[in-house]
Amino acid sequence: MNKLKVLSIALFAIVASVKAQDLDQAKKAIDAEQFESAKTILKSIIQAKPTNGNAAFYLGNVYLLQNNADSAKIYYQKGLAGTEGARLNNIGLGLIDLDNGNPEAAEAKFALATKDLKKKDIEEYIFIGRAYTFSTKPNYKKALEYLNKAKLINPQDPQLNLALGNAYFGDGNQNEAYSAYRNAYAVDNSLIRAKMQLGVLLKGAKAYSEAIKAFDEVIVINAKYGPVYRELAETYYLWGRNEPSKYKMYIEKALLNYEKYLSLTDYSLHSRMRHADFLVLAGEYKALEAEANKMVELDKVNPRILRYLGISAYQNGNYDVAIKSLESFIADPTNKIIAFDYQTLGFAKIKKAVGEDGKNLDTALFDNGIQDIKKSSEMDANSLAINISDVGKKLYELKLFKQAAAVYEIAVANKESKNYILDNFYLGNSLYFDNTRKDVKPDPAALQRADSAYAAVIEASPKTQDAYLYRARTNSLLENDELTIKYYNDYVNIVTEKGPEELAKPAVVKKIIESYNTAAASYANTDKAKAIEYFNKTLSIDPTNQYALDSLKSLK
Repeated sequence: MNKLKVLSIALFAIVASVKAQDLDQAKKAIDAEQFESAKTILKSIIQAKPTNGNAAFYLGNVYLLQNNADSAKIYYQKGLAGTEGARLNNIGLGLIDLDNGNPEAAEAKFALATKDLKKKDIEEYIFIGRAYTFSTKPNYKKALEYLNKAKLINPQDPQLNLALGNAYFGDGNQNEAYSAYRNAYAVDNSLIRAKMQLGVLLKGAKAYSEAIKAFDEVIVINAKYGPVYRELAETYYLWGRNEPSKYKMYIEKALLNYEKYLSLTDYSLHSRMRHADFLVLAGEYKALEAEANKMVELDKVNPRILRYLGISAYQNGNYDVAIKSLESFIADPTNKIIAFDYQTLGFAKIKKAVGEDGKNLDTALFDNGIQDIKKSSEMDANSLAINISDVGKKLYELKLFKQAAAVYEIAVANKESKNYILDNFYLGNSLYFDNTRKDVKPDPAALQRADSAYAAVIEASPKTQDAYLYRARTNSLLENDELTIKYYNDYVNIVTEKGPEELAKPAVVKKIIESYNTAAASYANTDKAKAIEYFNKTLSIDPTNQYALDSLKSLK
């Protein structure tokens, strides 16, 4: 063999080794959530060798992790023509199909990826398992089906065990997930994500102290592994939510750890967006606004930044900016709109329409905001469970009863809400008081709706005494004497059952007198004896009650 040929072979081997090392570095960067670094490495590999299907596949994966499916698809399609790793790109395209709700198309592509596999090949099965696990529409059973095929071939493979752990975790099988993560780390102790996932399991089980110890063990092994600080941040946040008395202390630790995560993941736009999502959860809106403005400097056109600007502006009282940002975000058909977007937009419009004191109500803007909140509720009723009740209560306190009723109508549509009983009570009251305003003719339809709201309260909480009282008042406005008497009597019976202490309260005494007097007045035209009986009940409590005394004189 001549010297030139020997040198050529040697050079080829060196180049191939360098490219393999570059790909390994890209994989490590992806695992460390250093996505911009990974993209730079992968693009350099592709530039040097455009037919490298492996690099195209991993680059597509990074773009998917950054929620950029269009760019991911471009690289997957380019990778299909590669001379190495081409078949993996079918899996990437299949994952996009899964995200788009087309599992049949995904399965067809997965079949192409696994066609004519060698007996010991498991990589394709692992990536298909990951696709089903991490899709926006996951199917953990299907993931396990493919991963178990790989397990039959090489049960000790560390990446397989990590993938199994993730699939079992998603499927709610903590024991199998723990075993798989432990096996992955035991086989390859450089696979630090598997070690970290043991802490994630503890976090999911609300064993926050143990989870933090587990994450601290990871930091001892590798203090520069960014994802562990994100997990620490999320754990401290959840711990604070579960222990409100320590929330401030834990949220400060959470924010510090998230800042550490950012510093180790290149402060990329993606990392900042993930940080922004966390700030939304934590309710740190001043910090969110600052983060959003930093993101604008990095990328003036990324639509998700409008979401963060809108949310932070709303929470910081800048309603014009909130409305403008969120309307622009929602108007783009390519954006993935969530219930929270419409909810925040609707609340911003309502806040702007009402103002500080409610004296200059912009009815058209308010009604527009209600429509946005209805859209939000239709998309995810549970997202409104707490916030919408707060908005309704504020309107109620401003005596904007008609507007409060419109908000509470949306709230009570969610029967699973923790505020369902109270929301119904305030709905009934809002409708009742709206119909007792000066120079307002009572609306029978609205009052019937109020009666239904009180009925819902009584059904769910039969001892809620004021629901009977207001139901009686509502039926009095409806001029339904029979039901007026019934619900006043029910009120008196409920407070009597609660004992002498309740009966001695001045407010309760006043309401009992109201009950007897109004019931007596309702009887006056049909049963004078009953009317006299009820007025005498009033006088037994309040002998000087002028209304009862005068009414008795007129009845005799």
